[in-house]
Amino acid sequence: MENRVELINISKSFGGIAALKNVTLQVMPGEIHALMGENGAGKSTLMKILSGACPKDSGQIFIDGQEIFIRNTRDSKKLGIGIIYQEFSLVPELSVAENVLLNQLSVTGIWMNWGQMKKKADEILHNIGFSIDPTVKAASLSVAEQQIVEIAKALSERVKVLILDEPSAVLGPQEIQKLFNTLEKLKNEGVSIIYISHHLSEIFQVADRITVLKDGSSSESLLISETDRNSIIKLMLGRSLDAMFPAHESHIGEEVLRAVDIVPQNKSKSVSLSLKVGEIVGIAGLVGSGRSEIIRAIFAADRRKKGQIYVSGKELNIRSPLTAVIGGIGMVPEDRKQNGVILSLSVKQNISLTNYNGISDQFGFINLKKESNNSTGLIKRLLIKTENENVEVGNLSGGNQQKVVLAKWLNKNCKVLIIDEPTRGVDVGAKVEIYDLINELSDKGVAILVVSSETSELIGICDRILVMREGQIQGELSKKEFSEEAILRLSIGETENKTESVNC
Repeated sequence: MENRVELINISKSFGGIAALKNVTLQVMPGEIHALMGENGAGKSTLMKILSGACPKDSGQIFIDGQEIFIRNTRDSKKLGIGIIYQEFSLVPELSVAENVLLNQLSVTGIWMNWGQMKKKADEILHNIGFSIDPTVKAASLSVAEQQIVEIAKALSERVKVLILDEPSAVLGPQEIQKLFNTLEKLKNEGVSIIYISHHLSEIFQVADRITVLKDGSSSESLLISETDRNSIIKLMLGRSLDAMFPAHESHIGEEVLRAVDIVPQNKSKSVSLSLKVGEIVGIAGLVGSGRSEIIRAIFAADRRKKGQIYVSGKELNIRSPLTAVIGGIGMVPEDRKQNGVILSLSVKQNISLTNYNGISDQFGFINLKKESNNSTGLIKRLLIKTENENVEVGNLSGGNQQKVVLAKWLNKNCKVLIIDEPTRGVDVGAKVEIYDLINELSDKGVAILVVSSETSELIGICDRILVMREGQIQGELSKKEFSEEAILRLSIGETENKTESVNC
């Protein structure tokens, strides 16, 4: 069978640094082809070249056996190439329908047919298994819903080649399965799908073949049916990975955080929870279960209707993130680019944001040498891959940006650290480094509250797991009770096992 897509000996450099070195990728019609590699391996650059967002330096591109020259994104769309980027490209103030059909908005005279637009967007969303009001603004959607709208937007046009860059990063298990069902349907219709993901379990579930990029070079394509996890990890890292989750034994002390009857804004149900010194507690649940809303209410990133928060036995009147930080609570948000870092500032400046007192002299002026030494020390400690501390965070890979967010809170020495999706969009090697860091913080007595959509991640790093459903804690699991089945049962409201709904 003739390949639908052929990228032959593609090379690309930025400022003398080679991002891609003679990369070859071949994708057949009706194939789901996985593209994997560590952050910075060149995956996104290669896909930007195919989608017209970035020009190649050398090499050839063939579609259906014919060499083509892609000058811009308009050229790629004419060729039937669609792409869903990891970072969203929605227009916040436009409606869901307008975003879905943004590239096809048609005007009859001076009038827009809003009814037809709403109907068409609604049909596209329902065809991929989701129900989102097409009239609401994109800005009002959750991160998961925004990702679904991005997928619908790409599918609103006839595509022959569909590129997905970490599409499942913010989706729960049910949403991911709906996505996979849609991809299977497109595959049966002959669409070629290039699927970028850091989740090996997804690759083995959905892909037909896989190509691995390492340091800008490509491996030979492997049939998924003829390879295994360890072989792929070895191609990605250049070494085998003995254990995904480092062995760790928490030394748990006295209670340090107690949140009582917390009711987030726009919610009606309350949640109570507690954390102890050195304890790692996970929050699981399906998308829309209220996980992020609760932790954002505790940190005062969002307003809460009611509730009391105690740190080390003392009630704190937390009305803003600033008062939360002063009270000893830090938070790594789900959307690091929007809320976790300031992309235009340097690594050093981002790290310093949480603790200017620690790098200032007696007169309140920043001691530049002290600031530099502090940031370079944390860069080395967290293995942040950057040329120096003055590089803008926006120029770092996703995994290294996440490490910068964690470095901020290491710089502050929090009593409690809340982490929402700690390894979203992070490669396998960086994940292990982040897990090591979480364990290190636990060993130093920091109480850690982790929200994650990856049940295996929670099982691998936590001492307890709280499972949320419809805005409430449905149940609590101790370490000996951990299993994906137990978490799923509680997530969907099935309580036949011995775990019952609790307020802990």
